[in-house]
Amino acid sequence: MASQHQQTARTKPVPAGNEEASSELHLGEFQDVDTLSLSEASLLLNAISENRRKGKGEAHETEMLSKTIDYLDAFSRFKNKENVEAVERLLGAYPQFHKFERAQLGSLCCDNAEEAKTLIPSLQDKISDNELDDLLNEVGKFMNQ
Repeated sequence: MASQHQQTARTKPVPAGNEEASSELHLGEFQDVDTLSLSEASLLLNAISENRRKGKGEAHETEMLSKTIDYLDAFSRFKNKENVEAVERLLGAYPQFHKFERAQLGSLCCDNAEEAKTLIPSLQDKISDNELDDLLNEVGKFMNQ
């Protein structure tokens, strides 16, 4: 008679997709992770790519990295380092904002508080419309520089 082996049980991974950015943020495993705006990510990846090129003479850049950099360059609202840093300082002055919310505000560059609170519903009770409009106007000043 063949012996039966006891089946070992593996823990099931938590299903992906339980994250939600609605009126309350439920970011799962990403809750405490630093979040970058598109402009910050663009600066970071371009700097890494440039350092690789300088260090090796001829850096091997994957197609995925190249396409990601192209995407970020196309959709980044702030192009130079000083403006990216200024926007991050502005947004960082609001401790009531989660890192994710700051990154969204820095990436979306909404025209007004209504648009911002529609696209980022978790801002609803964190800031008044007037104060958010003022902040968005300040952020907007760095877009055309």
